[in-house]
Amino acid sequence: MTNPLLSLRDATVRFGARAALDAVGLDVAEHEIVCVLGPSGSGKSTLLRVVAGLQGLDAGRVLLGGQDQGGVPAHKRGVGLMFQDHQLFPQRDVAGNVAFGLRMHGASRGEQADRVAELLELVGLPKAQRRAVASLSGGEQQRVALARALAPRPRLLMLDEPLGQLDRSLRERLVVELRELFGELGTTVLAVTHDQGEAFALADRVVVMRDGRIAQSGSPLEVWQRPADEFVARFLGFDNIVAATVSGGGADTVWGKVSVPEGTPAGRHKILVRPAGVRLVPADEGLPCVVTARTFRGTHVAVHLQPVEGPRLEAACALRRAPEVGERVGVGFDAEDVVVLADGTGRNAGATPAKSL
Repeated sequence: MTNPLLSLRDATVRFGARAALDAVGLDVAEHEIVCVLGPSGSGKSTLLRVVAGLQGLDAGRVLLGGQDQGGVPAHKRGVGLMFQDHQLFPQRDVAGNVAFGLRMHGASRGEQADRVAELLELVGLPKAQRRAVASLSGGEQQRVALARALAPRPRLLMLDEPLGQLDRSLRERLVVELRELFGELGTTVLAVTHDQGEAFALADRVVVMRDGRIAQSGSPLEVWQRPADEFVARFLGFDNIVAATVSGGGADTVWGKVSVPEGTPAGRHKILVRPAGVRLVPADEGLPCVVTARTFRGTHVAVHLQPVEGPRLEAACALRRAPEVGERVGVGFDAEDVVVLADGTGRNAGATPAKSL
């Protein structure tokens, strides 16, 4: 990446003996939307605070536009920050909230009024200038907070769990609107969230963190299709993971023989079979299993299967084809949904799908 807008170089933050950030390196290009995912305590919020200037570094550097931000206070970094709880000023109306940063930058009243009207139109709240903050719904408050963060035209907009307090249907609608808005404005965005669906819908690039380090970085499609290791796979909700011994293009597991990507080196590995690749066949074919549960997921039914030996499996089935609890079925595996996971050192054994068994 040439001339990134944001660069973290070996960024390290320690709280006592624990490293909240452990020599993190991350570049964000201009106009790119990057979402940082991870469980609680993974370091994602600390990373955001470091970039914003709200948390000092114990080692490493933060660069914005190629300029080292060491010693630069938060209000002079030219970044916008939107928090999960909005942090609107209850004593000010909508216009007063949106114009706050503009006033701090010395904009005239006319400039403030024009910019406020422009942003409220953009975020879907036209002519809401005089409305009281207390009269707004959660989604409307979120839009006002976004307009306030965008008002001073920050070179980098940072979002901390931006939709975390909203109900699911509103989150799903707003994340689409945010993606369109950032594209229209050409905004560079660094967001942190624990919601995978939110991150995958919003981001150009997803960064998964674990214990203060980056476990994987890639496009949403790359991370979803090829999780780097067992931690990333399980964090994304994939549980069909089993130990395997690879030889001759196949893997021996407690689930039987499973095809692996071409070029996978022989030896011991962990493999993931995504639920879409767990194929149900007649009970006298494939791996014998019993259906133990069914969960409706909206677009499909998650069918939970217990083989005679080994861990439970999950299959993604169309509603009309999902077997009932207690039924006996056979299972086969589609090789394009088999992933050989890294061993924890960043090595991934393969990437090219093999033929199905």
